[in-house]
Amino acid sequence: MSYRDFAVRFARTWEDGWRAHDVALLASLYAEECVHTSMPFREPHRGRAAILDYIRWSFEDERVVSVGFDEPLVDGERAAIEFRVEAEGGSLAGCVFVRFTPDGLAAETRDYWHFREAAEGPPR
Repeated sequence: MSYRDFAVRFARTWEDGWRAHDVALLASLYAEECVHTSMPFREPHRGRAAILDYIRWSFEDERVVSVGFDEPLVDGERAAIEFRVEAEGGSLAGCVFVRFTPDGLAAETRDYWHFREAAEGPPR
């Protein structure tokens, strides 16, 4: 498989896993020593177990309506993938940046995202 194939698999698996809150499915994407940063000023989650704890926590009170990931932009072992999630409480839009190992697992990921509560109405 190519890095493009790895990136497409990452996006589609996250789309399905987020929609179903399937943490076990998402675990299949990450190298054991992966480092994940969610937002630029948060401490990174180091290791697959810490990443999965963060994902479980993120899904805890969320009621998903729809999940969509765009086609990845791929350059060598790195990819950028935009995503959008509609949930009962509002909308989330963001981008995940992934560096893959040669066997296709995520070695490093970073997210940048924004949340708009449902009561806020359309953006200004």
